[in-house]
This record gives sequence, structure tokens and C-alpha cells, in this order.
Amino acid sequence: MADRLTQLQDAVNSLADQFCNAIGVLQQCGPPASFNNIQTAINKDQPANPTEEYAQLFAALIARTAKDIDVLIDSLPSEESTAALQAASLCKLEEENHEAATCLEDVVYRGDMLLEKIQSALADIAQSQLKTRNGTHSQSLPDS
Repeated sequence: MADRLTQLQDAVNSLADQFCNAIGVLQQCGPPASFNNIQTAINKDQPANPTEEYAQLFAALIARTAKDIDVLIDSLPSEESTAALQAASLCKLEEENHEAATCLEDVVYRGDMLLEKIQSALADIAQSQLKTRNGTHSQSLPDS
């Protein structure tokens, strides 16, 4: 995954693309403006384009991207974040990581013990089933 600055740059580029696309669609779909003493017959017979839908779509896209940019900016480290504060934060995270690793090792150990018990129980069940089958076969066979 990309770092925050790269994500921020990607979001700004996406916002610029959305602005360009919105302007292009508005230019394409917008009704022609009339100038004084100039009559044009272009686009008179064409049906009206759904410019309102396009406007809502691009407004929603631009608003969502702007919110994403705000979230990314808020997630950047502040100017008050010094090297000492970052080092302390990293030490705390390392400590939490070691605690989680110890807990995980304990859970894995208990899981291995449980697995051994289950395998032993399954082996006992299989042995007793074999004995039962062998016992039934020997009892059902008549003596000669």
C-alpha cells in the first residue's frame, strides 16, 4: 500500500481529472448561448441532454474526493510531532507488538496441545473400532 503522501497526490490528481471531465461534459451537453444578432441552427433539433444528472454526478464525485483529501490531510503527522514523540510512539507500538506476540505464542501452544489430545482420541477411537470389527468377525465365524 502506498504511503499517505502518495495517496494524497493520487487523490488530488483524481480531483483534477474530475474537474476536467465535469467541464468537458458541461461544454458538450450545455445549451448553446445566443449572441446578439447571430442566429444559429445548430443543436435546435436535438433533444435536451441530461445535464442535471451529470451535474449531480460530478458534484457527488468531487465532494467525495474532497472529503477523502481532507481525511488524508488530517492523517498526516502534525508539525508538533517531533522525533522524540514519534520514537516514543514507536516504542509503545513495539511493546504492544511483543505482548501480542507472546499472547499468540501462548494460543498456538494451547492449540498444539489440544490438537495432540484430539489426535490421540481419534487414534483411540480408530483402535476400538478395529477391535470391535475384529471381535465381531471372529465371533460370527463358526468354529471348524
